[in-house]
Amino acid sequence: MRPIFLFMLLNFLGYAQHQAEVDFIHAKVVIEPIPHLKEIIGNVTYTFDVLKDVDSIFLDAKDMRFTSVKLNAVPIKFDSNGRTISVKHDFKGGSKHSITLEYVAKPTQTVYFLGWDDEKKNNTSIKNIEGKQIWTQGQGKYTSHWLPSFDDMTEKVEFDLSIITYRNYTTITNGKLSNAGNPRGDGKVELVYDMEHPMSSYLLAFVIGSYDRQSLISKSGVSLTNYFYRNDRALAEPSFRYTKRIFDFLEEEIDVPYPWQNYKQVPVRDFLYAGMENTGTTIFSDGYMVDSTAFIDKNYVNVNAHEMAHQWFGNLVTEKDGNHHWLHEGFATYYAYLAEKELFGADHYHWKLYRSFRELKSLQDSGEGQSLLDPKASSLTFYEKGALALHMLRVQVGDKAFRKGIKNYLKKFQFKNVTVSDFLTEMEKSSKSDLSEFKKKWLENKTMPSTEVKTQFAKAAPSLKSVFTMEADLKAAQGDDIDYLKYWNETNSIHFKRHLLGNYMRILPDQIIEMAFESDTLPIRQQLVFFDDVKRFNKSDYESLLTDNSYVTVENALIQLWATYPKNRFAYLETTKDIIGLPNKNVRLLWLTLATLTEGYNTRETKVYFDELSGYTSSVYAFEVRQTAFQYLKEAFGFTEQNLLDLIQGTTHHSWQFKKFSRALLDDLLEDEVYQERIVALVDKLKPEEKRYIQSKLPQGNPKRN
Repeated sequence: MRPIFLFMLLNFLGYAQHQAEVDFIHAKVVIEPIPHLKEIIGNVTYTFDVLKDVDSIFLDAKDMRFTSVKLNAVPIKFDSNGRTISVKHDFKGGSKHSITLEYVAKPTQTVYFLGWDDEKKNNTSIKNIEGKQIWTQGQGKYTSHWLPSFDDMTEKVEFDLSIITYRNYTTITNGKLSNAGNPRGDGKVELVYDMEHPMSSYLLAFVIGSYDRQSLISKSGVSLTNYFYRNDRALAEPSFRYTKRIFDFLEEEIDVPYPWQNYKQVPVRDFLYAGMENTGTTIFSDGYMVDSTAFIDKNYVNVNAHEMAHQWFGNLVTEKDGNHHWLHEGFATYYAYLAEKELFGADHYHWKLYRSFRELKSLQDSGEGQSLLDPKASSLTFYEKGALALHMLRVQVGDKAFRKGIKNYLKKFQFKNVTVSDFLTEMEKSSKSDLSEFKKKWLENKTMPSTEVKTQFAKAAPSLKSVFTMEADLKAAQGDDIDYLKYWNETNSIHFKRHLLGNYMRILPDQIIEMAFESDTLPIRQQLVFFDDVKRFNKSDYESLLTDNSYVTVENALIQLWATYPKNRFAYLETTKDIIGLPNKNVRLLWLTLATLTEGYNTRETKVYFDELSGYTSSVYAFEVRQTAFQYLKEAFGFTEQNLLDLIQGTTHHSWQFKKFSRALLDDLLEDEVYQERIVALVDKLKPEEKRYIQSKLPQGNPKRN
């Protein structure tokens, strides 16, 4: 383990210098979330070794109130400045110590309490359990908002976490449950979890909510537990499809045993990202909990594999700092693509890389290419360019040397921190080659060797070779027709045919369009709904898309047909009236909008339809549902008072995506005098944070209520 942090009395300069004289070894943590106060009551005991004489230690601790601090079980004075907590003492090199901190945290980020606002203290354990969650998202360095810990990921500690919570909730956290629940009174229990190996504190996490579970065992005997909401048992299989196969593949491909005691996955509402690879405990957005129909449109497979791969790349071996972020995201992306290759074939794998290449090439051509060693690079660079770089490295050194280098790298640096140079050194040893040119071309340069990439793609994937040949023919033809039918018929690649339909629909011969409609391959048929001229197609052929087992296909076909053939609107609405769609209710929200707008359709139900649509802006729904409902209401009907209150609530939402959307929409409404006055009239009904935001947006001179 790499030792860290000493407090060097440099706060007057606004920072504390990282040191190498103290090594924190173990943490025994006990926390009790207090949902109605949005607080964490906790205590933690760290044991640490002193490597050289020092006079103080510190931990990161954001806005915490400490009730007791003890060094070696003896109370000691401490200094807490809202960012760190420090203790002065004459620490001798070679000595061992423990420090115990008791505290109360009221985190403004990192810990999210959902669904508790309307409940009183005395009934939080028994009412509306299904709608309540508590979950964390550390994202690099933010665990210090709920646990005195280390914002620098180079400090690795073995964390054993105990959580006190209500018995009728499910609790998920890192490690193996070693005690099934010590009774604590008031319907509470203490659950004790054990970790065997050290990890960076940003990877510590927990979830509390109402869940059932699916239990699997990997080929190597590792326990795999997939959690799902108790009402969503039917979604478990399609949502977690291939989990065991992905796990078994990664262990075999990486050739390093899974490093943790078990693996758990748990969905939460309004998560900030697709997923987060906490050690042994992935938390992900419940928008990926889908039924079998939705699987074709949006599934968890790639995110599943990506977060699982992080258990090796990021968790077992961790970057030293952001300059080496490629070692996390590029590797997890690459191994997720390899897992998809195992599941769906080589053509699928190469087309995934090719689509990434096209995005990166577009960025590069606009002069916005980025180096993989730039700590401020975009996700597109770290994830997709990173994966492409690994693909090309494997091509260069060969499978055997590549896999040997990966294995040696993980074994040598397990539970440690690394740099890009550490990785390249191991790959040079395994391949017996100089990788300085690779480093320059793929890691240091802002551009990619595009010709080299396309040459490799053409060699590896016949369907991509067809794309490049067709593009060359098009360029040479200079406007003359080329034989698209020949290209269509010479391959069975679904990806090639989707590419052809997506990019050349206006000029494709009718015979190809007919074959696309006749196809029993849903992704090919789905591509037809993204073309904006419905009258390009046979009407009855296009209407058949309304009954495809794809919610994206149905959604797009419905709006296109409704707009193009007004006389048939009743029939289209009747065909789709019972479809909800994806987790974001894409079909249902569109249907409610169109049913309300369609003159004469179930007139007695029009208000019912509008009320249902309007109700989806409520905070009881996921933000993806709310956002779409707001968009339809804005375009078609306008907002009720409750919609405006829901929108204002969104301006302070924890999800940055939804907050950004809500604030932009509110800005648009405030440009309208009528809406501005309506919003002003609501100020007294707002929570303090909402009121402050609204008042900051009102034009000068507009009355503000106290």
